[in-house]
Amino acid sequence: MLSMAFSSGLVVGGVLLILALSSVGCWAVIIFKFSAIRNATRQSRQFQDIFWNTSSFQDAKEETAHLTHSPLSYIFKEGYREWKKARLSQPTTPHGDLTVSAGGIEAVERSLKRAQETETARLQSFLIFLATVASAAPFIGLFGTVWGIMESFRDIGATGTANLAVVAPGISEALIATATGLAAAIPAVVAYNYFNNTIRVLHTEMDSFSSEFLNIVAHHESGQGGS
Repeated sequence: MLSMAFSSGLVVGGVLLILALSSVGCWAVIIFKFSAIRNATRQSRQFQDIFWNTSSFQDAKEETAHLTHSPLSYIFKEGYREWKKARLSQPTTPHGDLTVSAGGIEAVERSLKRAQETETARLQSFLIFLATVASAAPFIGLFGTVWGIMESFRDIGATGTANLAVVAPGISEALIATATGLAAAIPAVVAYNYFNNTIRVLHTEMDSFSSEFLNIVAHHESGQGGS
């Protein structure tokens, strides 16, 4: 197969080069994203185990400081930072307690939403490359195949003979382009779907945690409990 690839014409050879580079880039992205998303999933589980077993936000922040790959950890830190900022900017109660107004709660909610969008964008980075390879590689390979077959027919016209010995090598070389396109596209499709599904699960967890965190803050400010 390699000898056929190297003996292909200029156009088919260029197509094969593009597909080979796309395939290498695709596998690099797959390895990188698999590691990143696996770490995000694992550390998010660790974060939840720690968070729901601590007595205060400050303790949770200190005990989860090492979970730098967890989307939930980042969302919590941003929400907690905004909550502390809102409390310090509000007047104290007659008993000397710090409170947060409705506007402060809304600021915390916006902070949580921004953090969630940031983490979602980070998790989805480079997936557009996989989607592009998955959709474009088969057509690029098909283009190389069509061009190679055209070249074979041109050779037939030049030699004036259409026996198998003349036609077969050119067509087999041309079909390598389609095979290479599929070899690049199939892993990209599988990986893209897997990563998207995993990110969807993480996004649901982020939604759920943001709501829970906001509820804890609201209950704390209404005097119904605290964390």
